[in-house]
Amino acid sequence: MNTITRRGVVKGVGATSLLIGTKGSAGAAPVPNPADPYSYVHPELLAALKQSPQGEPPNAQNLAAMRAGDSNGPLLPAPQPRKATAPGPVGLDEVPIIIFDPKPGQKNRPAVLYIHGGGYVLGRADTSMDRPQQIAVATGALTVSVDYTLAPEMKFPLSMEQNYAVLARLHERAGQFGIDRNRIAVMGDSAGGGHAAMLAIAARNRQEFKIAYQCLIYPMLDDRTGSTVRVPPHIGHFGWTEAANRFGWTSLLGVPAGSDDAPPGAVPARVDNLAGLPPTFIGVGSIDLFYAEDLDYAKRLALAGVPTELFVVPGAYHGFDGAAPDAPVTVQFRNVWQSALRRGLGIS
Repeated sequence: MNTITRRGVVKGVGATSLLIGTKGSAGAAPVPNPADPYSYVHPELLAALKQSPQGEPPNAQNLAAMRAGDSNGPLLPAPQPRKATAPGPVGLDEVPIIIFDPKPGQKNRPAVLYIHGGGYVLGRADTSMDRPQQIAVATGALTVSVDYTLAPEMKFPLSMEQNYAVLARLHERAGQFGIDRNRIAVMGDSAGGGHAAMLAIAARNRQEFKIAYQCLIYPMLDDRTGSTVRVPPHIGHFGWTEAANRFGWTSLLGVPAGSDDAPPGAVPARVDNLAGLPPTFIGVGSIDLFYAEDLDYAKRLALAGVPTELFVVPGAYHGFDGAAPDAPVTVQFRNVWQSALRRGLGIS
């Protein structure tokens, strides 16, 4: 969902751990200069950032052009993507999905429902295939990416109901897919992380289908960020800005971001009761626009008794792992969330 491209341990109530830092990373910690936002960026991520200068945030005028410029990151040789469809919400069209099957024919394996990012207004499953392919390789899990309908063409709750319909399909056809319905995780990055959080809340509330784990990569959780809640100038300066956030949330909700009348269930950070949600991993950078809202969500999950792991990458901006995929700090971050996801799926 970015416009660039695409350790200490603290134990608390219900929490597994809070991890902050980049142990073993080659770069030194940034030395901030309030007059220079680049001075807050991790040294290993600086060159990639400067090679991809900040673009105009999405708006009604440039949205079509931004969508047309969508593209995948580098893909692995296998598993190859397979396009399919799943039944949509009642009375609506089928939902396009892309399946990554690293171990065809294997039975009783875990599955991951992946939801791509894009600020709720950008991205497609077929231009966001690098992450679900990584998930499939790292876990051996059947990985299904949902091509949900974007806003503002369709507003909440359509996209959430599409994601829910795919979750239902995985449960109902678990035997056909060769998966263990008790080991299905949801995962997403940025707006996809927000969608995954919404889906986990809906599944908890409806009590129809179980989610074993949620893995949220710099998730977009709170429409108030950048509207009624402002951030310091060095936060959210790169990758995804306050203006972009206001447009994305307003497009999804159908009311201005930060409004008192946001639709119930649409904004994870506004849900009062987080008890009973699945064990959770959240990863975010310290200068990401979503830094504060992600930390707050992790804290609230832990206080609600949800096993929660939080990893903060110093000097990392929104979408840093897509902009600098080979940087040591990115490799470490990728290893951390992949390890957390394997644990959440019961993979030794």
